[in-house]
Order: sequence, then C-alpha cells, then structure tokens
Amino acid sequence: MALTQTPLHQPAGTTRTARTVGRQYQSLMVMMLISIAMLGGIGSRLAYLQIFQGERNRQLADNNRIRLIPRQPERGKILDRKGRILAGSRLSYSVFLWPISNPEADWQSILTKLSEILRTPVDTLKKPLEKAGYTSPELVRVMRGISPAQVTALAELSHDLRGVHIEAEAVRDYPNGDLAAHVLGYTGEMSDEDFQARSNQGYRLGDVIGQMGVEAAFEPQLRGEWGGQQVEVDGEGRVLGVMGEKKASPGRDVQLTIDIDMQRSAERALGDRIGAIVALDPRDGSVLAMVSRPAFDPNLFSTRITSAQWEQLQSKSFPFVNRALQGYPPASTFKIVTTTAAIESGNFPLDTVLPTFPFLRIGGIEFWDWNRAGFGPLDFQGAMAWSSDTFFYQTAQKMGEQPLIQWTRKFGFGQKTGIELAKEEAAGLVPDEDWKKAELNEPWYVGDTVNMSIGQGYLQSSPLQVAVMFAVPANGGDLVQPHLLMDNQTAKRWRKPLGISPAVIENLQGGLRQVITNGTGKALNVSTLPSVSGKSGTAEDPPRKSHAWFGAYGPTENPEIVVVAFAENSGGGGGSVAAPMVRQVLETYFNGTQANESAQPENVQSD
Repeated sequence: MALTQTPLHQPAGTTRTARTVGRQYQSLMVMMLISIAMLGGIGSRLAYLQIFQGERNRQLADNNRIRLIPRQPERGKILDRKGRILAGSRLSYSVFLWPISNPEADWQSILTKLSEILRTPVDTLKKPLEKAGYTSPELVRVMRGISPAQVTALAELSHDLRGVHIEAEAVRDYPNGDLAAHVLGYTGEMSDEDFQARSNQGYRLGDVIGQMGVEAAFEPQLRGEWGGQQVEVDGEGRVLGVMGEKKASPGRDVQLTIDIDMQRSAERALGDRIGAIVALDPRDGSVLAMVSRPAFDPNLFSTRITSAQWEQLQSKSFPFVNRALQGYPPASTFKIVTTTAAIESGNFPLDTVLPTFPFLRIGGIEFWDWNRAGFGPLDFQGAMAWSSDTFFYQTAQKMGEQPLIQWTRKFGFGQKTGIELAKEEAAGLVPDEDWKKAELNEPWYVGDTVNMSIGQGYLQSSPLQVAVMFAVPANGGDLVQPHLLMDNQTAKRWRKPLGISPAVIENLQGGLRQVITNGTGKALNVSTLPSVSGKSGTAEDPPRKSHAWFGAYGPTENPEIVVVAFAENSGGGGGSVAAPMVRQVLETYFNGTQANESAQPENVQSD
C-alpha cells in the first residue's frame, strides 16, 4: 500500500483551500489593477478637460445659459440747412433666431412653421442662420418690418417656435417720401460682399448700411456704435437676469446744405418729366436742391420691399440713376466756355463782330444755325443772346481745338466736381485727338471742334457740372466745388480763380443778361423776379427727341443762386421747356412761393 507524505505543519485538507485563496487573490489584484487603470483614465481625462480644455468647456456651458442680445444703434438724422428732418428713425418689429437654442435637426420644423407665418421661403430664413452657425449665442435677424398680424401670430405660437424672438428696433424713416431721394439714398442690409469688405470695421451679419446717396457717403458718421445685453436664461430660453449691459451709441446727425422748400419747388417744377434740376450758391458751391426723375421712395427699403413694389420700380426708366450727376451734351449753355476760350486765346478782341449765316460748309458738311436763317452781324453778347451757332462755328475754326479743350477742362468738365456723392458721379467727357484715336480709331477733324463749340459732338457734362460752369460768371471768375455738407468754413475753401480777365467776365455777364432781356430766355423776364441772367440750350439726340437745357443766376448785380434745369428727350427748345422750370424755382427762392403744379412749356422762340 502506497503512503502519502504530508508536511508536519500543514493539516490535511488545506491544499484545496490554498488554491481557492490564490485564485481570489489573483482576481482581487486584477480588479485592483483595472480600477486603478480606470481611475487613472478618468483622472487623466478630468485633468485634460480641466487644464487643457477647461476654457473651451466653460464657453460651451456659458453658451447654453448665456444669451447675447445686441442692440442696434439709432442711426443719426439727416437734416436740411434749417435743421428740418430729411431722414430719421421709427420703431419696427423684426424677427430674430437664437441659433444655439435648438439642435440643428430641430430647426427645420421650426423654420417651416415660421415660413408659413412670414410668407417667406424656408431657404431664405435658413440662410442667415447657417451663416451665423448653429452654435452661435447671438440673435440673428431674419426678417424686418413684420406686420401687427404677424407679431400676434408669432406670439400665439411661441410654444412651437422655440428660439424665435420678436424685437423692436429703430429703422430708417423718410418723412417726406421720395423728396430728395437721390440725394439721401436709402439703407438696406449688407450683402455678402459688403460684409466681407467691412467685417474688420465692427459690422455684424445683417447690419443695415447706407446703400447710396448721403446715407452711403456719410455712413461712418451716421451708423453709431452697437450696444447690447448679456443675460442668463433657463432651458426654455426665459431670461433669469441681466449679467451686463452696454448702451448703444446713436450715430451723429448730418446737416446738409439742401433746403426742403427749394427741393420741393424743384421737384414740382420738373414734374413727371425725365431729367434733373440743380440749384446751388455760386459764392461757395453749397447745393440748395438736387432733383432727378424718375425717383423712388426710400422708405420701401427700410424694412422689406415686396416683389410687386420692386417690379413697379423697375418699370420706370432707371429710377436709381441720379441724372444730376450723369453726362449729356450740354448744348448751347456751353457757349459760356466757347466765348471765354475764343477771347482768351487772343484770336478775337472783345469788340469782334461776325456775320452769321443759315449754315457753314466745313469739310464738305453743312453745319446749320438753329433758326435755319442766321441772325445777321453779331458781337459776342448778341451771339450769346440769340445763341447763334454759325457765330461760334467761326470762332472754333479760327482758334482751333486746343484753346477750346483747355478752357473746357479749366471749367471743370471731364472730371468729378468733388461733391460727396463721388461714387455716383460721372466725370463726363472732354474729347481730344488722343481719345478719338483710341476709342474710334479716327483722327480729329475741324468738324469735331465746330460741334464741340456749341456743346454737341462727343462732349458730355452733367447738370451739376453745368451749374458749376454758370457759377463762374456769376461769382466773377471762380470755379466752385459743389458740396452737400453744411459747415462754417469760409467760402474761399470752395473757390479757386480760373484766371479769366475781368473784361471777359464782364462780356459774359452782359451777354447772359441780354439772353433774358431780348434773346432766347424771355420766359424769365418777368416782374415776379429780380434781374436775372441765363442761357438756353437744346441738344440733339437722334433718333430720340432733343434734350432741353436752361441755366440762370440772380440777382444779376450780386448773384446768390444758380439754377440749371435739364429735360431728357423732352423735345422743344431749352428756352420754352426748361426755362419755365428755372423760373418756378427762382420764384420760390426770391418770393417764398410754391407752385401747385409742374412748370409748363411756353411758346417762345428758343434754341
């Protein structure tokens, strides 16, 4: 029989127990190791989140409980020269979305309901939301100028529209409707391109900026500075308390040289005609009125413009073009420059008398006088009074193109005037041989100089430039810089002498006065006005009807005002169509009267 040897100190039956204890010990050690590993991982993760990601996670937590409510500043007012409001502000309701209040997936159903109330496509509402980002804590405007009925509907369905908010904000208001629309311009939300260009200037998505006119030109002064509130909210978006607030700073007011009464008179005089009227002070260049037709009501853009309103605007003949700043052939008003160039060139003494004819044949082409008969012998003042074309053809032939071109540029043609609306102003065109070769691949002909001498051919100038030209004889020989901003600077800042001899100025003044007393401008020779001086013009524009021009200043002895009227493709002569408009504006200036209707053409002999 085999015997099993057992150690003396170990009782029988303990082998199985030892094995069990060993296994338990191993399990315990494994569990401890796993626990240590898990705790180490958690600790490492906590350390990572607190030390390396702490700021980011605090930001995410804050975004879920802190809401930023930006406050748009009230835009500065635009005032006329007497402090009357041309553009101000009014309250309107806008719809905002709070992106972070909902997961991205939940926004689709909310936007669908919102779309039905606002009658706006879902994609239109979603676009600004996506631009801001679904985790943005800032309110994003998606609609301006909602109706009272829409405000009520949104309030009633607020429980289904989590993250949709209605806020009252100041929007632009133009109390006079379309009065001075092209001067004032309008405001509207920035385009994507605008935002990219201005993002470093403190602008936000959805900001409203000036889009044209004074609103755009003086944007930095008018815009103001954003403010806002930082509030704590609960899970439902209810405000628990205000954590901080910065008041919005309103924009600065801008006072213009425009006079509401003069502006209204000029607009009424032009009526429904396509064209422009400019009135300015020849002593310092301040613009008293600037009209362009057709026009638009800038209030349409203060909230939102409907498709029907936009289509109606587009049916007009380029209503957003400021015709006071666009180029047209100036016609016989330009004879002020031709007279100056002819005498100052040394080719013609002041007492020159020239015969006039039905036409002149130059280069095989017949250049006719406007009355098709001529006027007999005339001096410079008589030629100005009757606007004899053949008289000025002869001066152009003898002096050549260079003196005429040089003096045209001295008078400010072919360059912007310096008015604050530079982005909308055309420089016009003073043609010369280099231009003609480059653009038409043709040499300069004598006929080009002849045409230019009466303000035709390739020459282009704006009604504002023509008004600046009239200011030269009115103020004694200085070129003025037209401006819209009212200031207290002396007039010398806005004037520079052209170097025209006093005798030539006196000759121009005498001729322009004769235009009114016994020439083509008799429509202004009335008892309701003081002594005034002026010049008519009729520009051919085949195959369309001709343009009508008239410019005048007064009182003749000490001029205070220049008025230029331009009727685009109106037909008729400048003295019969445009002169009555000028008279109506001058009567407002001198007498304080307002006509009840547009100026009507008169049956007078005129070019």
